[in-house]
Amino acid sequence: MEQKIDRQKMLTQFECEMKENEKSKATIYKYLHEAEKFLDFVGEGNPITKNITVEYKQKLAETYAISSTNTMLSALNRFLCIIGCQECTVKSFKVQRSAFRERNRELSKEEYIRLVETAKRKGMVRLCLIMQTICTTGIRISELPFITVDSLYTCRAEVSLKGKTRVVILPTGLCKELKQYTNQHGIISGSVFVTRNGKPLDRSNILHQMQSLCDEANVDRSKVFPHNLRHLFALTYYNVEKDICHLADLLGHSSINTTRIYTLVSCEEQERQINELGLLV
Repeated sequence: MEQKIDRQKMLTQFECEMKENEKSKATIYKYLHEAEKFLDFVGEGNPITKNITVEYKQKLAETYAISSTNTMLSALNRFLCIIGCQECTVKSFKVQRSAFRERNRELSKEEYIRLVETAKRKGMVRLCLIMQTICTTGIRISELPFITVDSLYTCRAEVSLKGKTRVVILPTGLCKELKQYTNQHGIISGSVFVTRNGKPLDRSNILHQMQSLCDEANVDRSKVFPHNLRHLFALTYYNVEKDICHLADLLGHSSINTTRIYTLVSCEEQERQINELGLLV
């Protein structure tokens, strides 16, 4: 079935559906952007057909990495289903899962410590505590607002996001540090990490502040972003406990397949493990 384009009507319908399903602002913005790119490709007044979506899929594959292309296709397929063009959806590209992570993407514990110590020396107390909060709990940066003053007294934070709720354990030492911080800054209730006006922190500002530490901390800038702290927590926990099921619960994953990505080690580490098996006669 061909469907003529009423661009604004389609985008409005798509946006309303995502809001009804309580998608985050970031997700709504990203998905709308992908829908607009597709409509630009189709062209004003032209119908949406299966051939057009297949052509668009190939164009994306020629322009972007396969993993990025699949993310874009996921947004596109969602859009097509909402506007009644289910028959025009396309399959994602099959990608063989890597058995290891590239070392140049891994943030080591030693590098993390250098970043924290550099933040302390530069007087960036809030950033120092943010990095430690993410790395000692494994929370997402979007979950920082759930670290509240009340949670510091129970060492438990209730995180409710994307229709799921879980309890995050806060280390005693971290709670002590955060209590001192809130007392010094007059934060008596609500989220611990807020701007001077009491608003949630902007994640891009946190990223830029973290990367401002790189030169002095002697850490490659490409490794330094908030989500890599979550990776470090996951890998460190797994190396100690070897319990992927419990780790999935801690990270708030619905599927262990998602958690598995966080437990991958570098190729060099796998090489060491294989060499130490002692199976060569």
